[in-house]
Amino acid sequence: MTLTRLNKYLSEQGIASRREADRMIASGLVKVNGKIVTEMGQKVDPDVDEIVVDEAQVKQERHLVYIAINKPKGYVCSMKPTQDDPLIVTDLVDTLERVYPVGRLDKETTGLLLLTNDGTLVNQIIHPSAESEKEYEVTFYMPIPEGSLDSLRAGVRLNDEKTLPTKVKKIAPAKIHIILREGKNRQIRRMCQKVGFPVKNLKRIRIKDLVLGDLPLGRWRYLTEAEVASLKRAHY
Repeated sequence: MTLTRLNKYLSEQGIASRREADRMIASGLVKVNGKIVTEMGQKVDPDVDEIVVDEAQVKQERHLVYIAINKPKGYVCSMKPTQDDPLIVTDLVDTLERVYPVGRLDKETTGLLLLTNDGTLVNQIIHPSAESEKEYEVTFYMPIPEGSLDSLRAGVRLNDEKTLPTKVKKIAPAKIHIILREGKNRQIRRMCQKVGFPVKNLKRIRIKDLVLGDLPLGRWRYLTEAEVASLKRAHY
């Protein structure tokens, strides 16, 4: 008998990150052998136990899928629509496999988003220790001076914690590219607000070596084998 923590198993099967799996367990969405599990740390034997998430049985054998999507505004990175947020990113893709967003873009942010059922890759990208580079195009309401850009480069204090240093390139008087190696909640918007320049438009254009390119807004495509291999490659 090989036991593994339930949240780890769900992550490995591409259901969700471990943190999101914990939320699903706490919300009563996960059943093991017909019984709802709400305790953190529950261990399961995938070869013996029947594991159901949101009324769908989790099967070990699956076809791994990797999708890039150019997320439009108005869509949320969630698996379930709500009355306030009826539009979810998975509505935009047409695949037989159930896929999940890798990390999050807020409702008003557009651009590159990964969807997959490969939990190992999810953890490789979003775990804080990975420090995966993510590049964004930021447009402001007015031209931003070099002094404010230098403040962004050095890191900004948010909630008594300073963000990591960033790479910033000015591409127009009111437009920059910024590269992050962390993923705090609404980080870029909060950083720019902190230096006095609220964000007008925010678009993610790169995750590690994967670029958005000319993928039209609202459209999606499967990743190539080379792109998947590059995402899985460690960067030091």
